Amino acid sequence: MRSAQRDRMLVATAEVMARKGYVATSVAAIIEQAGVSRETFYQQFSSKLDCFTSAFDAAAELLLTSLEPLLDGPGTPVERFERVFAGYLGSLAEHPDFARMFLVEVYAAGAEAVARRTALQLLIVDVVADVLEVDSERGRFACELLVSAIASLVTSRLVEGDLAGIGALQAPVVELVRRATAADLTGA
Repeated sequence: MRSAQRDRMLVATAEVMARKGYVATSVAAIIEQAGVSRETFYQQFSSKLDCFTSAFDAAAELLLTSLEPLLDGPGTPVERFERVFAGYLGSLAEHPDFARMFLVEVYAAGAEAVARRTALQLLIVDVVADVLEVDSERGRFACELLVSAIASLVTSRLVEGDLAGIGALQAPVVELVRRATAADLTGA
């Protein structure tokens, strides 16, 4: 029971913050959306920020878990990147409230939340570097630029409410990676 209530509160946090933003979201709005009492909320979380960081961590785990089965398999580094990137975009499109939470609202939640966001982004850089078989500092920097650019492009589309535009990033980003790899810009 407690786990189901906690999960409902995490989902409610993402849903309410997607509509209202972090700053305008109150604990009252979260508990109303989740259908739980204030007492239940405070048995699980010490504050709105605590609930947000728990929801953020759950979203990050969901994203990384969805990518895991896509990492192995046949293909060139670019083909593997294409598969993982499609999974990333698909996960964001499938869970837009969580995507908005960790790509947009995280910045309003303060330094601790931004540090979590930065750590997640660096994990994704590691995934991209592994998939592209990059092992140089120059290549890792190229992967960091790529992941940062993708995050920026996805964030702007989330803010605009353009979920189709998120999926439309697939072809041009993969083509950019193909050209960068061919030109040895990734140092792979």
